[in-house]
Amino acid sequence: MSPVTAALRPMWADLHIHTVLSACAEVEMIPPLIVRRARELGLGVIAITDHNTAENVQAVGEAAAGSGVSVLAGMEVQTREEIHVICLFDTAEQALAWQEVVYAHLPPLKNRAEVFGAQFVVDRLGDFVRENERLLLTSTALGIEQVVEGVRALGGLPIAAHADRPSYSILANLGFIPPGLALAAVELSGRISPEEALQRHPSLAGWPLLISGDAHRLSEMRAATLITWAEPSVRELERALHGQEGRRIKLLP
Repeated sequence: MSPVTAALRPMWADLHIHTVLSACAEVEMIPPLIVRRARELGLGVIAITDHNTAENVQAVGEAAAGSGVSVLAGMEVQTREEIHVICLFDTAEQALAWQEVVYAHLPPLKNRAEVFGAQFVVDRLGDFVRENERLLLTSTALGIEQVVEGVRALGGLPIAAHADRPSYSILANLGFIPPGLALAAVELSGRISPEEALQRHPSLAGWPLLISGDAHRLSEMRAATLITWAEPSVRELERALHGQEGRRIKLLP
């Protein structure tokens, strides 16, 4: 066994988790409870992916310190075509830099908490810091190509979210994946197996696949993607998605 291969280790991952900053998430989705649930599930890495914002990423990272759970910084962006794209980064700083771009392309509207739900920024303990008053649960003015290119330019990975779903997915809204689009992977919701997804959507053939929870409540977090890699990072994730040097992805829906 080579030194490179010997250094690899498998790790369960859920790379699509919302916090109370997403208006549609339950109030239980606070940093300490998310981390506790991740440990219960045996997850080694999670990604925080609130709708069009990354303001709770740092708090979850702080809550996870010393827990054995690594946290990737992320966001779920809604493009102007109403396609959801998971944007993953190594650091909160990268995610917040991307947030500046996203905020600049959101409509200048306030959230209506009584209609959409409240959007809470919290600390590592889950205590209230402030309410984000922007309307986040909406489309940006960014097209799918702009999102993919912008995330890549900041060192992140763009992933088409829940492609098997009938709404807010690239296949539902475009009917295909544009040739040359530099997505890192395609996410499945886990409602169907990868084999079923390929039968229903032949255009997915050849694309690296992930399964995530898209968790808006603790019970929706899941361990369905097993990543063998050297460390939890976006570079290692992309290498695993392409099966490079012993790195690999195994899906257990």
